[in-house]
Amino acid sequence: MQEEREHVDPPLPHAGGVGGGPPTFRPRATSLAKKLRNNATDVERKLWQQLRGSRLRGFKFSRQMPIAGYVCDFLCRSARLVIELDGGQHGEQAEQDEIRTRRIEAEGYRVLRFWNRDVNDSLEGVLMRISEVLAEIAEAHPQPLPHAGGEFSA
Repeated sequence: MQEEREHVDPPLPHAGGVGGGPPTFRPRATSLAKKLRNNATDVERKLWQQLRGSRLRGFKFSRQMPIAGYVCDFLCRSARLVIELDGGQHGEQAEQDEIRTRRIEAEGYRVLRFWNRDVNDSLEGVLMRISEVLAEIAEAHPQPLPHAGGEFSA
């Protein structure tokens, strides 16, 4: 009987290619992330216009970033905050969304979810909630969160 062994990814190569052989890299979801960035929904574009360029409380956001095997809609690395926008299909996949949220949180991120209709009907309210969470995070961890620019007044 063959003994089962746990799959272990090979270590990442050292800088400069040192490490005894050709470098091996773990696959990332970057090509999917790039495709999603290039095909953003109207709602994603609407929120992105408010988050880009450190416009919200001076925090820098990126969009369609891979974390924990998922591609997250928006990410603020310095605050370790993920923002997910959910369309109508998410009402039918609440259990999968909960698993996704738990896995992202296990990587040390906080996840905020908004329905697409919230962004369309109450963009100011969505921005206010994100701003409140950023303020909470900054208050809890004032040193590691450098702020560039001014405050957002939502």
